[in-house]
Amino acid sequence: MTDPIASPFVADPGEADLGRCVILDASPSGVAMVMINRPQRKNAFDAQTIGELTEAFEALHGADHIRVVFLRGAGGTFSAGADLDWMAAAADWSEDDNRADALGLAHMLKALHDIPALTVALVEGAAFGGGAGLVAACDTAIAVEGSRFSFSEVKLGLTPATISPYVVAAIGQRAALRLFATGRPFGPHEALGYGLIEQVVHDAAALTAIQEILATEMVAAAPGAVADCKRLVRDVAGKAIDKALMEETARRIARRRVSEEGQEGVRAFLAKRKPSWALD
Repeated sequence: MTDPIASPFVADPGEADLGRCVILDASPSGVAMVMINRPQRKNAFDAQTIGELTEAFEALHGADHIRVVFLRGAGGTFSAGADLDWMAAAADWSEDDNRADALGLAHMLKALHDIPALTVALVEGAAFGGGAGLVAACDTAIAVEGSRFSFSEVKLGLTPATISPYVVAAIGQRAALRLFATGRPFGPHEALGYGLIEQVVHDAAALTAIQEILATEMVAAAPGAVADCKRLVRDVAGKAIDKALMEETARRIARRRVSEEGQEGVRAFLAKRKPSWALD
């Protein structure tokens, strides 16, 4: 199999990328990396960073060959949240200006949420405020020992409004209420208990190793089926198991069975060969 983790997938960018706040790269086998590239500011958000993240996430919406998307921060920090200079400027804006600015962050998070491929946050160092919101907006997340999380907006007299739909979906209402109201920091094992992340690893090397394993697993999965699985989970969550839901789920699996991927997958299994999407 082609190595899904090509040389661009490293925790520090090259000199050619130093002018960009966000780096998007992808391997031939369909593994994408979105790197927040402001290590000197602990990968904190400003308007340019949010714009470049939105651009990167939206570019992945129509990339049918992409199987998995990793999100990581350069230099050993995931994201410290809002950039201090950006926050200082916003303090003098009108409510309308602040609303427009906040919509930019909301659109960026929705663009991440709507990527058809599996999205995975790889967390080192701090994931605070909007950085923790990015983690929640991904489908899954892995963090290293010593990483720290916080929804600290209340300590500034603010609320984590734009990230709240993703955080509440990830960890539930009661945990979100407690963490939003206190603003206290917490570590990776507590984040694991809340469901904000799904695995804790020892260090950055172990994080990269898990990334490689997950990438190999995902290039064996049918990309259209993965996208349908994401929609399925979101559509059935919280629904009553009634006649309407049973009919809808039966309709979905029937449609998959007659789809090009479904036909190829079953025929490949019966013929004891790899399906067309499983790259050698």
